Amino acid sequence: MAGWRRHTLALAMIAVLPLAACQTGGPGGEITSIDTAQGSDENIASLTAVINRNQNDPEAYNVRGSAYGRAGKYREALRDFDKALQLKPDFYQAYANRALIHRYLGDQAAALADYNRSIQLSASYDAAYIGRGNLYRKAGRTQDAFNDFQKAIQLDTTDPRAYHNRGLIYQQQGQHGFAIEDFSTSISLAPDSAEPYNGRGLSYIAQNDEENAFADFNMAIKLDDRVAESWANQALIYERRGDKARAAKSYARATQLDPNYKPALDGLGRTRGT
Repeated sequence: MAGWRRHTLALAMIAVLPLAACQTGGPGGEITSIDTAQGSDENIASLTAVINRNQNDPEAYNVRGSAYGRAGKYREALRDFDKALQLKPDFYQAYANRALIHRYLGDQAAALADYNRSIQLSASYDAAYIGRGNLYRKAGRTQDAFNDFQKAIQLDTTDPRAYHNRGLIYQQQGQHGFAIEDFSTSISLAPDSAEPYNGRGLSYIAQNDEENAFADFNMAIKLDDRVAESWANQALIYERRGDKARAAKSYARATQLDPNYKPALDGLGRTRGT
């Protein structure tokens, strides 16, 4: 699944069967948009060589910090962002990057302060609004999250996370038409991402459009067959159609990928008659 962490969103029961959607789009900040190769040991070594040649280059520390973040080396990343900001106090991109590291180190207050500072320095920086929106969403501040995603979209962001995450909020509110529009835009911006297909499929189900939902869940599996939610969502369609054998097979695949994924466990219990 895209992003460093996966969160799940349980939706209300529709047609007596549970739905579950991916609630990701990445946690926010710049690091999630960096190519995974940048987290490799080889790339970090190359960036270190650049820094050794010029130890007063804030851009170099910011880039290496991002690479450390992609590699899961959060303490090293934090040190690099601290150094970048020491060298360039108005470096708003580094503030947004450091905010994400603070999130993963569990310091939500520091993360919020850094996102706020990034936005204060550059009120048109869409990535900071998206990152802060995700922080608000995790804290249950849905309206604040919505406002930040909306702001990023008003800034003409091309980041698919803004549309995907706003779509999730619309979905939570039962505004499935708006949700489908946002998921569709997210797909147009990142056609290789499975998550918005899962999200859009669930809103299609809410509108009793099984055909489009099934197509979206199948596409999500085609793009990434390691996501439990995709298989459970596909199984849900089979179950709704009365095909318990295929439903059980897809639920079983979901439980293999995530043994603790409750919608899949419950579905497997129903379709296997246990």
